[in-house]
Amino acid sequence: MRDVLKVPISHSEALIIACDNSGGIGMKEKDVVKVPYEVTAYYSFRVAVMECMAAGAKPIAVALQNFCGEVAWDDICSGVLAGQKELGLDIPITGSTESNLPLVQSALGIIVIGKLNGSVEINRMRKVAIIGTPLVGHEVIEKADRIAPLSMFKAVCEYEDVVVLPVGSKGIAYEWRKLSDTEIPASLRSQVNFETSAGPSTCFLISYPDHLEAELRKLAGLYFVG
Repeated sequence: MRDVLKVPISHSEALIIACDNSGGIGMKEKDVVKVPYEVTAYYSFRVAVMECMAAGAKPIAVALQNFCGEVAWDDICSGVLAGQKELGLDIPITGSTESNLPLVQSALGIIVIGKLNGSVEINRMRKVAIIGTPLVGHEVIEKADRIAPLSMFKAVCEYEDVVVLPVGSKGIAYEWRKLSDTEIPASLRSQVNFETSAGPSTCFLISYPDHLEAELRKLAGLYFVG
């Protein structure tokens, strides 16, 4: 159901492996979106760590595949560390840089490994809401105030009775079907584009029981759409 790999390591524990790729986003001449590598890495880490945490795991390590060049390594690590700081994490980073052959565009891969105790069950008969706005490409920079903050994502993940699902390039409608058997209400479709990519998981879905709605609305504020 999720974009992660679950590897059992005991009868009650498992490793959760989540990843994200970024291409054509950086500081090379032929990049499509020109941003500092710290920004590229932050958003790529965001996707992988959100997938890991949404699966119920505690992140324990980060691995980088850097095709942006050796000069970009420190900035990439800075972007990952910025994301870790928002989440209150302090986990090790390892990785490799392609330094033999230069590429004409930037490329980056990030893997986040987490440890899971137990499991996260999806109840498809509960209410579903959106937190954040789906954004992609230049919109991520131009409309950053509409992106669901990582700190808010962490806070929602800490609710035992709330299931969280980050939205990626396939859009909200695709992820909605994983959480609910109900049709998407017309009132929601008029507020948010359900088919567009959410890029670096700029929004996420939550499935929750009725009694938590007021509390979740208060927590998410203007980011809450439901």
